[in-house]
Amino acid sequence: MNTISNELIHTKENLQLLAKYLTKMFGKDKAMQLIKEHQEKSKKNKQDYLFGSNSLAHELGKRDLEFFCMYYLQDTFVPKPNNLARKLSPTHFECWDLLSDCFIKDLFDKVILCLPRGFAKTTLTTFAGTIRNACYNAFYQIIIGKTEADAQDFIFDVRKQFEENPYIIHTFGELIDTRRFTVNKNEIHLANNCKIHALSSNSSIRGKKHMGKRPTHIYLDDTQGMSDIITQESKQKKMEVYQKDILYSGDEPVYRNGKKIKAGTKFIISGTVLAKDCFISRLLENPQYKSIVGRAILVDDIDKMFSNKYWSKFKEIYYDNKNKFAESDALDYYQQNESEMKFPILWEDKWTPTELAIKYFGDPTAFKQEMMNDADILTGSKCFFNTKKMKREEMEKLEFDRTMMTIDCAVETEEQHDYTSVCIGSRGETGHRYIREGLLYKKEFDDSIDTVIDLIRKYDDITHVLVEKNTFQGRFEAELNKLIQKDEILKKRNLQIWGERQYSNKENRIRSMSGKVNNGFIIFCEEDKQYIDQILDYQGSKIGHDDAADTLEMLDAHIDDIEVIQSIRIFDKKLLF
Repeated sequence: MNTISNELIHTKENLQLLAKYLTKMFGKDKAMQLIKEHQEKSKKNKQDYLFGSNSLAHELGKRDLEFFCMYYLQDTFVPKPNNLARKLSPTHFECWDLLSDCFIKDLFDKVILCLPRGFAKTTLTTFAGTIRNACYNAFYQIIIGKTEADAQDFIFDVRKQFEENPYIIHTFGELIDTRRFTVNKNEIHLANNCKIHALSSNSSIRGKKHMGKRPTHIYLDDTQGMSDIITQESKQKKMEVYQKDILYSGDEPVYRNGKKIKAGTKFIISGTVLAKDCFISRLLENPQYKSIVGRAILVDDIDKMFSNKYWSKFKEIYYDNKNKFAESDALDYYQQNESEMKFPILWEDKWTPTELAIKYFGDPTAFKQEMMNDADILTGSKCFFNTKKMKREEMEKLEFDRTMMTIDCAVETEEQHDYTSVCIGSRGETGHRYIREGLLYKKEFDDSIDTVIDLIRKYDDITHVLVEKNTFQGRFEAELNKLIQKDEILKKRNLQIWGERQYSNKENRIRSMSGKVNNGFIIFCEEDKQYIDQILDYQGSKIGHDDAADTLEMLDAHIDDIEVIQSIRIFDKKLLF
């Protein structure tokens, strides 16, 4: 044993770890006997039978994924003075147990780990699983990441472990040999003839083989994104790629005389739920897949909890745009009321209640998708929970740097049909949106045009007017332009009026704005009760009316893009000297 091995390998902590997992597997007496026998054998043969090749550690890592991770990948998973690792949660160990049943015991072939963003899914599952399986001769592993860059980053991290990790090298030898085997940005061909191949989700793995053999393991690592749930077509396409391309790239298990003689390809999918019928949601309903679904906050109704008097007060303090110490004051408030506000968390060494609360207040929809794996949020659920309001008279005293109007026209005026919605909003110096007038009405075309013209006259700082083009196919904005050019005052304002079509991802865009409404970044006039009530009632494009939410989203999405032309100020050049 060399000096490095003695210093790094044969430490008190490593011996205790070995004893702990041997005891877990064989009992304390047998574990102590095995350690003693292998220590004596090491001294006699001058070879490390505790941690070296063909050692107790080698055999234990083969049988127990958790031990492999806690010993061979200890600098990743075990907190030490010289690293930034966090203490793992019980759910992390639960995931390793499930993966052990798949990889080692071969009890099933398909696993889904549906865990919150930031829960170290990739490190816990794909990174650890790939390295462990390669060490024990998993012949061909394919990792599918979201992008090409993700795939290449993964290969870099895995290669680094094989080249620099002393625990792996001490037991398994130098598995990277660039003189004999291929190692590049997307693949590693190891010295034991195993291959690790990383691809982007846009790449096809149809027909991929290594030395004539199909993949033994296929990992789908967080491959689902928002673009995959925009439309029903995009959801179906994501599912079809998996069912028709990825699934058929693997091998079925081989049985002979009723006994399994070859395991089937293992499929490991990790990610988060983004919609009720998204790719991962549909797989979770399939009994072939063994799964773990985790939520960052361990309560049944986070909306109710974050609406109680304590968290409502915290939010009020945190989002007070007039208080430059708002954040520290809010944190102080939490400390003073921690016993009433603290809630259980999935990974306590990673998240704090205040951190999670601020993320939730910022965008409840995104939080439920990314942190709570809530499959119901995009179908018939509330999006906006409260609004910040001011009196119109008070709002009109503020200074704004730009103002625009957005219009969503309705054709019919009967009771059951949609409203025409008009939103007039300005941006303040801090970026906050002030909805100076939100209006809903049912009028015939000409009366609607007259109403809009009157509003443009009323708000003389409006510079841009955006009309949803779907209804009148450009006729509404054309008529507006025509009337404005006939008006001696309005035509001098150089108003920009245009129409845009709204496509089928409208609901996702509206929901993505929810945080701005809920946390008071968008502020309404309290007199516009009908408009505000429709915003608060919004549950999706197929339930009730979305007219107010539509014009609000249009304004929020475009107001920052308006170019502000500053007036030229002339001053005495003598002031420069």
